[in-house]
Amino acid sequence: MKRRLHNLMLAGTGSDVGKSIIATALCRIFLQDGYSPAPFKAQNMALNSFATKDGLEIGRAQAVQAEAAGVECHTDMNPLLLKPQSDHTSQVVLNGKPVGSSSAYDYFRKEGKEELRQAVCEAFDRLSARYDPIVMEGAGSVSELNLAETDIVNLPMARYANADVILVADIDRGGVFASVYGSIALQKPEYKSLIKGIIINKFRGDLRLFEEGRKILENICKVPVLGVVPYYKDIYIEEEDSVDLARKSFSMEKGKINVAVVLLRHISNFTDFNSLERDPRVHLYYTSNTEDIKKSDIIIIPGTKSTIDDLYELRRNGCAQAIISAHRNGATVLGICGGYQMMGTQILDPQHIEGDTPMLPGLGLLPVVTTMTSEKTTRQTTFHLTACTTEMKGYEIHMGETYPAEGYEIQPLAILDSGKEEGCIVDSKTMGCYLHGILDNPSFIDFLLEPFKEKTETKNQAEDYTAFKQRQYDLLADHVRKHIEMNILYSILKND
Repeated sequence: MKRRLHNLMLAGTGSDVGKSIIATALCRIFLQDGYSPAPFKAQNMALNSFATKDGLEIGRAQAVQAEAAGVECHTDMNPLLLKPQSDHTSQVVLNGKPVGSSSAYDYFRKEGKEELRQAVCEAFDRLSARYDPIVMEGAGSVSELNLAETDIVNLPMARYANADVILVADIDRGGVFASVYGSIALQKPEYKSLIKGIIINKFRGDLRLFEEGRKILENICKVPVLGVVPYYKDIYIEEEDSVDLARKSFSMEKGKINVAVVLLRHISNFTDFNSLERDPRVHLYYTSNTEDIKKSDIIIIPGTKSTIDDLYELRRNGCAQAIISAHRNGATVLGICGGYQMMGTQILDPQHIEGDTPMLPGLGLLPVVTTMTSEKTTRQTTFHLTACTTEMKGYEIHMGETYPAEGYEIQPLAILDSGKEEGCIVDSKTMGCYLHGILDNPSFIDFLLEPFKEKTETKNQAEDYTAFKQRQYDLLADHVRKHIEMNILYSILKND
């Protein structure tokens, strides 16, 4: 039996330094080396979430890390999730269930923080009793001094977990010496002693050029540099943040089916499109440009955390009319979750769940009406299309109920394994549903692309998405293992 390892926290010199990716890699490496790892992030802020097997909600990054670790995801891996609703407020999800909304100011005040601290510590204890090691992830920077007293996710959590902390820095953004040294120097002695190593991430160029830099960092920080991890281009891991979506190519491609995902301001669960993006028959891009939308073969309106606000913005910026115009000219329109709600005749919000607007007309592409409700539906689903009997899988995370508009009977897009009808389809080019992950099913992709099959110069399908993801975790583990001194890391994690 292997000796139990210390728990490990990957903390950052700032946001978006690559903590999640390194955590994912280490989850896979520990699994490959015969351990039973599990991820943990006490508090996460993200719009891209996932439904657990028991119908609860966690951040997508922890679901990805759990998959890399070879275990079923659970809310104990991310007990506290903040889902931004506006520039100032977030929905607070505790142990997988929404418990209300909070402004940033109220959330980071001391009052009530100890109850949240206790909840995340209890989640960690349950997880730690089942797995070895726990691969913990911090949030943002470890040196936000103004938030130190209410911090429940970074070094105070590492101290509670008796975890060894590895500091991750992004060299690509510049200032790596100052960010690493400052992040360590600003810590209280009891927290500074927890930091056992440094990983320099996102390096570009010849690694030999940083050998002197590595020695300098070790000399001034008195902490070993475990490795310098280069940027990679050909490994695909599902991302949690949508910051890079707008960079994806807008140009049309001949010989392929051009798919436009409408770039909403509050887009959520954009990982819905990863499998479709990889299909060799497809050129997929994200856009809010009306001309790009009009030229597309297929338009997908994605999920959103603020359906009414994003629908209002689509009307304001002309995208709503561009979608309707493209549909009239033969384009397919598919709505998922919030996008499905927008495709209906109207959205009602009598309880002001999303704001002060009680009603907004929809795009009128589907004969359905949505009423916003305070109850959130969160569940994994098995289903088949009404057009075929192939079993498919997905998940739901949404607020609101959608039903036929007065005087209409609708054709459901899918039938759940419970027998419940789901979604709405008018024809092969007009459909919507609440099913996130529906595009991970090859049969649905074939169904979606069928009207445009003559446009494609290749008839090949993408590799099975589940097998593809597993192969990517192995490639990521190989990449990180090659550039991190795992023998030193194991020595740290075994040292008494």
